[in-house]
Amino acid sequence: MIPHDKLFIPGPVEVSEATLAAFARPMIGHRSAAFKELYAGMQPRLQGLFGTQQPVFLSTSSAWGVMEAAIRNLVRRRLLCCMCGAFSDKWLDVARRCGKEAEPLQVEWGKPIDHREIDAQLATGKFDAITLIHNETSTGVMNPLGEICCVLAKYPDVALIVDAVSSFSAMPIPMDALGIDVLLTGSQKALALPPGFSLFSVSEKGFERAAEVSDRGFYFDFLEFRKQQAGDMTPTTPSVGHIHALEFKLEEIFAEGLTNRYGRHARTNALVHEWVRARGLEFFAAEGARSVTLSCVRNNRDLDVAKLVRDLREKHHLVIDGGYGKLKGLTFRLSNMGDETEETVAHLLTCLDDCLS
Repeated sequence: MIPHDKLFIPGPVEVSEATLAAFARPMIGHRSAAFKELYAGMQPRLQGLFGTQQPVFLSTSSAWGVMEAAIRNLVRRRLLCCMCGAFSDKWLDVARRCGKEAEPLQVEWGKPIDHREIDAQLATGKFDAITLIHNETSTGVMNPLGEICCVLAKYPDVALIVDAVSSFSAMPIPMDALGIDVLLTGSQKALALPPGFSLFSVSEKGFERAAEVSDRGFYFDFLEFRKQQAGDMTPTTPSVGHIHALEFKLEEIFAEGLTNRYGRHARTNALVHEWVRARGLEFFAAEGARSVTLSCVRNNRDLDVAKLVRDLREKHHLVIDGGYGKLKGLTFRLSNMGDETEETVAHLLTCLDDCLS
């Protein structure tokens, strides 16, 4: 048997055998009573994870589908795109391809978005929506969501769209309390599910805005999602396997307890941080703006990152990322999200030491 290479990349993360077994449960009709019961039964826990009283929708797409949907549904005039890395930078191009007027708020990679710069931009009155990636996976930067949401509270006509793809379920993100209008995430990060699926919720303001916007399309029309959700269904054929796996994962998450889950992610993240400092390495993300689910390590020791990645895989069957996009070789990324524990992360770090020696 070929040994399994375990993933410690920032997505897709490792999926447990128990989760895969749930994914492979017998198929049910997606318009059946059994499906409606399955879908409706998950709502209370999903709402608990999202911190919302709003319905939580399930989309058979990557998170990029919902990211594009948020732009199509909520932008009437002009969009402000907060950009601090590969994924947040991409949102500007996506918005323009959707035919929307969009402007960048660009900061240097490795630094977080400054809420004061957002305030200055929104004060011009030019924008009616803003996009923010909470946790920029390419750089390991976590943006100050609380401070940014406080700024947005001053501008009730501006819709806030938040991508929490690599932070969701690893830390609390109370959507309603923060005033987020669209909160979205993907399946393959901290939720530790197979990729190709996403989850999102929309505020009442978001629905009102969507009703004012034409050319929303059909597949990602937020109003269509809400209409079908009232009957415990999805607008189009869903990935039933993902929904079975999500039901199982929700049972695991709430059995562990949200506080315990958040604490586990903080502890495993701290282990990686201690290792980085002890090995004379540095972080790419600025102090005070670092992710709790992954670490983007600056290659200040001039390591052969490609060799490190290859040796770790060949000797220990563990997989890390050798840097994303223009940071390839200049950084490497270690994930501690999903089902990882202090024991599994400690094992990864021990094996990294072996390869570095």
